[in-house]
Amino acid sequence: MIEPGSPARWQPLLAADMAQVDRIAALIHAGLPERPAVLAEKRDLSPATCLKLERDGRIVGYGLAHPWMLRDIPPLDAFLTALPPSPDCLYLHDVAILPEARGRQAAARFIAGLTAQARGCGIAYLACVSVYGTVGLWSGLGFAAQDDPGLREKLSSYGASARYMTARI
Repeated sequence: MIEPGSPARWQPLLAADMAQVDRIAALIHAGLPERPAVLAEKRDLSPATCLKLERDGRIVGYGLAHPWMLRDIPPLDAFLTALPPSPDCLYLHDVAILPEARGRQAAARFIAGLTAQARGCGIAYLACVSVYGTVGLWSGLGFAAQDDPGLREKLSSYGASARYMTARI
C-alpha cells in the first residue's frame, strides 16, 4: 500500500518491466484485454513516450503513447507494425494506475511530459479513447470529446462508453 504523500515518479519503461505492465493491465482492464506482445510493440516503437510509474522500486502504473494520426484509432489488441511517417498527434493508448497510487496527479504529470515531447516534435495534438466513463478525467486534463461517425466502428471494440477525445497543445 502506498502511504499518503509518498512520491511516485514516471520512469522509462524497459522490456524487463513488461510482465508488470501485463499484470496491471489485467487488473485494470479485465474487460478490455490485450495480448502482452501488442503492448510490448508499442513500447518498442516509441520508447520515449511509454513510461512506468514507480514508487520504491515497485511499478504502480504505466502509460503507453505513440505518434499517430488524428481521427484514426488503432484497433484494440492489434499490432501497429509501424508508426506513420508524418504523425500529427501523440495517441495515448493507455494510462493505467493501480488504485492505491491514484489521487496524486500522476496522470496529469504523464500528460504534461507527453505534451512537452509532442511540442518538441512539432506535434500539436494529443488523442485518446476514454473508456469506463472517464470522459470527466480526460476533460479535466484538457481533452474534448469528438463525435466522428467514421470512428464509431473502431470505437466499438473499446466498449460501450468509449469516446474519442483530443487535446490541442
